[in-house]
Amino acid sequence: MPQSTPAAGYIHPPPLSGSARLWGTLALSAATFMNVLDTSIANVSLPAIAGDLGVSPNQGTWVITSFGVANAIAVPLTGWLSQRFGQVRLFVTSVILFVLTSWLCGLAPNMTTLIFFRVLQGAVAGPMIPLSQALLLSSYPSALAGTAMALWSMTTLIAPVMGPLLGGWITDNISWPWIFFINIPVGVGAALVTWTIFHKRETQTKKLPIDSVGLALLMIWVGSLQIMLDKGQELDWFHSQEVVALAVVAAVGLVAFLIWELTEDHPVVDLTLFKRRNFWAGVVSLSIGYGLFFGNVVLLPLWLQQYMGYTSTQAGMVLAPVGVMALILSPVVGKNIAKFDARYFAAFAFLVFGLVLWMRSNFNTQADFGTIMIPTLIQGVAMAFFFIPLMTITLSGLSPDRIAAASGLSNFVRITAGSFGTSIATTLWQDRAAMHHAQLSEYVNLGSSATNQTLSGLSAGGLTHQQSLAMVDRLANQQAYMLAANDIFYISALIFVAMIPLVFLTRHVRAGAAGGNAAAGAH
Repeated sequence: MPQSTPAAGYIHPPPLSGSARLWGTLALSAATFMNVLDTSIANVSLPAIAGDLGVSPNQGTWVITSFGVANAIAVPLTGWLSQRFGQVRLFVTSVILFVLTSWLCGLAPNMTTLIFFRVLQGAVAGPMIPLSQALLLSSYPSALAGTAMALWSMTTLIAPVMGPLLGGWITDNISWPWIFFINIPVGVGAALVTWTIFHKRETQTKKLPIDSVGLALLMIWVGSLQIMLDKGQELDWFHSQEVVALAVVAAVGLVAFLIWELTEDHPVVDLTLFKRRNFWAGVVSLSIGYGLFFGNVVLLPLWLQQYMGYTSTQAGMVLAPVGVMALILSPVVGKNIAKFDARYFAAFAFLVFGLVLWMRSNFNTQADFGTIMIPTLIQGVAMAFFFIPLMTITLSGLSPDRIAAASGLSNFVRITAGSFGTSIATTLWQDRAAMHHAQLSEYVNLGSSATNQTLSGLSAGGLTHQQSLAMVDRLANQQAYMLAANDIFYISALIFVAMIPLVFLTRHVRAGAAGGNAAAGAH
């Protein structure tokens, strides 16, 4: 156990420079990329995993759910854990344990064991993302805080898009355990480099009591909420008693958790951060924006694979270019954010997201690869202007010792919003598709000349009457899901534009000052 360090005797180390800063940035970014990649890399591998381990595809989805639930519970604990054990020690330990659990996941002989190891993997992964952000900020002087945020945001935005592409390729060309084994060399390298560079820069620690009641309530309500969001679509939402029970447990648990944490002397999650206008408005803007972004990132490849005939690799290739403009522009945004009002950058990002989704709302079933890819390229512009300004606003004005807690809490809300976005997008897609299918079916009847001509043409091609009707139904289904996807894209575009005033509820802060506070807190 670390010994408490007297506050008066603690001096924040100066920012890193030269090769130490370069290698430190690469190590932290690699660990973050590995972590975020793991949230989506298994998605396209589920059929292979379920088949190999002898379970149904529905049972296979627990590979995703188990990781997400454990990760969501662990992320907001980052602030308490880092004060108790130190940021550097906690980060390196998390990375090493992540490597170990990844190895165990790849070796799992059955689904029960794999799910157990995925729970452990999600739990130990929790502190990695907020702490990588805090340690990266501590490596840069306040004037370059925007650049540090740019480097961090690139990994967290590009990894979810690369996950399905890389996972599909590994599953098709090697075998599914390697989606976990690839974490081993990356994690070991990141842990060694991080410890070498940062171990003399350990943060101040203090012996905090364990808020066991708060921790138990957090596990109950977050676990129930995540399972409800992940399984809701499969169980037909509130028509299922299981979903209703999970919703009640989550709601009651959340209320109890809020009451307890706001009255506890040493809360496991510092909810008083929400008293700050920039924090709550920044977190809400970031979370709703990320939920919309992530919901559409999930929806687009689903539509392409199920109704446009794309393979998982081809669908991944459509999404991959999103990182091109983000990679080019993120450093530019980070370097210049101190010269401009961060709120205008965030508003611009929302406008571009709105444009991208409006373009997608005009897709049809004849859209070719190039047409589908153009909005994806433009989306990279929005991503570059999205994370950096909003994180700068959210962390602005905080005292040094609260940065890790603020980063953990904001990332928790963002990750939870991503789960909401995915569930809402896929559920609305199914519901709207059913409605459009019913409307289209009204036009398919024997009194319609178009229907009779189509059926005659199909019969002339050698199909029976039943086969011809089935073909017409498939065509109607394809159009219904296309129209439903258009609806989701259009609604998302409107919400992005409507959110712009929310950004301006925050106070204008100089990015350098905000970054300085953040950097100080990360030391």
